[in-house]
Amino acid sequence: MTNSRMNPKVDEFLSKAKNWNEEYEKLRNIVLDCELTEEFKWMHPCYTFEKKNVVLIHGFKEYCALLFHKGALLQDANGILIQQTENVQAARQIRFTNVQEIVEMETILKAYIHDAIEVEKAGLEVELKKTADFIIPDEFQNKLDEIPALKIAFEALTPGRQRAYIRYFSEPKQSKTRVSRVGKYIQEILNGKGLND
Repeated sequence: MTNSRMNPKVDEFLSKAKNWNEEYEKLRNIVLDCELTEEFKWMHPCYTFEKKNVVLIHGFKEYCALLFHKGALLQDANGILIQQTENVQAARQIRFTNVQEIVEMETILKAYIHDAIEVEKAGLEVELKKTADFIIPDEFQNKLDEIPALKIAFEALTPGRQRAYIRYFSEPKQSKTRVSRVGKYIQEILNGKGLND
């Protein structure tokens, strides 16, 4: 089946896909039925409405999925949307492990895609948590209080870099591990660098 909305880059992606070929094809047909524009972004088939990203098809070892960019705003009457990790604020996935699941869910999937299009038409945005909503672990807060230059340097970082540090420093269960993580990165923060720079 060819369709004027089919993007040659997606054809190429599908022809090279090692896993999930049948599943990708089926998902693609379902999404294209919903009148979205097929694009290729972030190395994956991505479907847009008036240039706004609505849904993306991607695959992992254990499953393939439809990723709704603003899935957090969808109603999810069927309880099938999955938050990939706790740090993902807006996007949600619907996961599949075989083509049969996709076939059986076609009507539901189309309903979700139409909801996602309505979200875009209404111009809704996911309210992302601000850095201030993240809790700074005591071990880091003590250093910020102790070293004024560190506090200034930390506040000068971009919000994304600040959040990455807060998450990284908060992860360990033990205080001494948190202290050691903070200690390792004081100089990086003073140098204006993010966790992964």
